[in-house]
Amino acid sequence: MNAHTSLEDLLKAAPAGDPRPEGEGDRRRKARHIWFLNSVFDRISFDTAVQRITERDPSKPFEFVVTPNVDHLVRLRRDGVLAPLYAQAWLTVCDSRVLEMIAAMSGEKVDVTPGSDLTERLFETAIEPDETVTIIGGSQSVVEGVKARYGLTDVRWHEPPMGLKDNPKAIAACAKFVAKNPARFVFLCVGSPQQELVAEACLDRGDCTGVGLCVGASLDFLSGEARRAPNWMQRARLEWLHRLAEEPRRMWRRYLVEGPKVAFLWLEWRKARNKLKRYERELEKALF
Repeated sequence: MNAHTSLEDLLKAAPAGDPRPEGEGDRRRKARHIWFLNSVFDRISFDTAVQRITERDPSKPFEFVVTPNVDHLVRLRRDGVLAPLYAQAWLTVCDSRVLEMIAAMSGEKVDVTPGSDLTERLFETAIEPDETVTIIGGSQSVVEGVKARYGLTDVRWHEPPMGLKDNPKAIAACAKFVAKNPARFVFLCVGSPQQELVAEACLDRGDCTGVGLCVGASLDFLSGEARRAPNWMQRARLEWLHRLAEEPRRMWRRYLVEGPKVAFLWLEWRKARNKLKRYERELEKALF
């Protein structure tokens, strides 16, 4: 996706799923999706997202959930790898409270569903100790930590090699593992865009089932291998600062160099939104 991507192209990239809760069908007039910066998000609350994911029939063909944050949107602007992957997602929910704040300042409402919160809620309230859970990525210590914390007895784990993004055979092996180890929830924890590439491969196979969750380092936090920001920092939208302090060598470029580029995305989005509003006013005058 680049600066010349049209609004029409962006809207075509919207996921096909209907995020409306039961009983709200005809009473809601808002669009099912919201275009913000250079992504299309499902207009769906955290609780409703959890409900939709947990209530989906596990025998249905594989679908996946993506959780864009600032880093993802900046990379969407820079290269074309993520855009076609996001276009195939069943749900696209906002991972970033910073994006939520920018949207609010712009007069838009983007519901936030952090991937780490979503993962924790599923393990806390939806996953039974004896049900199958499939995990792609993470380390053995992370997997063992999650198993111990939640008393899980049937975890199927696949550890792909490094350099997964540029290794089609390894990506295919991940998808094959998902097909051979069906589960209601498949946690794809190999970072972006690797996890989305694995999700796409699962779709392409046609014999995978369940819901894939592209949730990055979420299991690291649940296992205790990594420390998540205190609640007050999360509420203050400073979780990025905590991660920077915890892993400065790995995170400095993401948060101090790439992250601020979101301002350019915001300016482009505002320009496009104003142009669309002018077009709507002109169309309304022409029609009425």
